Amino acid sequence: MAAGHTGAAAGEYEGLAEQARALADGRVTSAALVLRSLERIEATQSTVNAFRRVRAEAALAEAADADRRLAAGERLPLLGVPVAVKDDTDVAGEPTAFGCAGEFPPKEHDAEVVRRLRAAGAIIVGKTNACELGQWPFTEGPAFGDTRNPWNLAHTPGGSSGGSAAAVAAGLVPAALGTDGAGSVRIPAAWSHLVGIKPQRGRISTWPDAEAFQGITGIGPLARTVEDAALLLDVASGNHDGDLHRPPAIAAREAAGRDPGRLRIALSFKPAFTGTPKRLHPEVRAAVSELARTLARLGHLVEEAEPDYGLVGLAFVPRATVGVGEWAARVPDRTLLDPRTRDAARMGRLLGGPVLRRARAVEQRQHRRIGALFGPYDVLLTPTTATPPPRIGTLAKLSGWRTDRAMIAACPYAWPWNVLGWPGVSVPAGFSTDGLPLGAQLLGPAHGEPRLISLAAQLQDDLRWHERRPAGHPAPGAGG
Repeated sequence: MAAGHTGAAAGEYEGLAEQARALADGRVTSAALVLRSLERIEATQSTVNAFRRVRAEAALAEAADADRRLAAGERLPLLGVPVAVKDDTDVAGEPTAFGCAGEFPPKEHDAEVVRRLRAAGAIIVGKTNACELGQWPFTEGPAFGDTRNPWNLAHTPGGSSGGSAAAVAAGLVPAALGTDGAGSVRIPAAWSHLVGIKPQRGRISTWPDAEAFQGITGIGPLARTVEDAALLLDVASGNHDGDLHRPPAIAAREAAGRDPGRLRIALSFKPAFTGTPKRLHPEVRAAVSELARTLARLGHLVEEAEPDYGLVGLAFVPRATVGVGEWAARVPDRTLLDPRTRDAARMGRLLGGPVLRRARAVEQRQHRRIGALFGPYDVLLTPTTATPPPRIGTLAKLSGWRTDRAMIAACPYAWPWNVLGWPGVSVPAGFSTDGLPLGAQLLGPAHGEPRLISLAAQLQDDLRWHERRPAGHPAPGAGG
């Protein structure tokens, strides 16, 4: 791709909603925004390494078409705005390798969520890196190298949606989609100083899969602001006729502009039982405690209370490993898979059938037991992760069982909500003394996104986290 100038006007618009407004008002062109995005991707690919596939030629052609449509008076929510999707999401004409090595055939059709993005006018500039089959909270692998954290290139942005998080944090795109099967949107949001929403199961269609990873994985937005995340959620939401889960519609962006009222918030630092050692980093505890004090200052009732998780992990493992096995079966050359992936797929074969059916059958009881917290309380506040982002290579080089133990120790808070299928929002909670981003989760009951989004927006208005950007990456008003 040849380098070029985007024009001074392009540098004035950084957010998703900002770009959409500027395009609709004729203050900037889609060609300028998309070219700037592509230039930034190219300039950072050797360092941040956020993208697996870049659609430079196609995206520029689509931008030119968007400009013609805008000039003719057409208006759509994201007409002409560049965004990115994760490597597990089908884009017509591109392979879907999901972090795996080997040659994958190009897909003939867009995934339903991509169809909806295009219907809203968005331009997909590329597909972002993810670890192999989305299994780990880092984004490293022999198929694509190391995706690095824009806040500190020696550290991971998290995973498995690390490429999407890095792309947004580095200012390569204003927002991106990831997928979350055990925290894979929320973890990189926390470690990249972003807002990450894991919506209610089925809120965003996973078609051409009727459900993903036996129902534990959903698609969600990553953005710098609550408004941008909510806008992308609204645009991406909706169902295909073949979807297994079809929750009632919500208005996420409307919720982002609404006062949440006075809420009862349970603060919990206790993770679900896993039988493995876990230790909450004192700087994470301090950051989440400070966020709790901010919520109390804003008028909410905040007190410590613990959800009754029971043995929810016994329902997670069969669903996760069967899901890995289902995805691994699609890979053209399985000999190229990581040994840890092959081990997980074998475990999935053992835990399929009756064990899987039992794991899924207990979900309603889990809803009742864990959901009892949402009688006395409206929202559950927890850390998103137990540690700051690890250094590159810390987990990627470990054996299978050591990877599992290290992963659970670093990220014990997110995955129970994947079993439940309920919504959660990770919000920035400050930085470690080393300048590494930390995050906190706002968790709710079924269909509870509007309340969580309203609360997150209130926090953002007070804390102004979106005004802080990583050094060396574009800030508002910066040129191409």
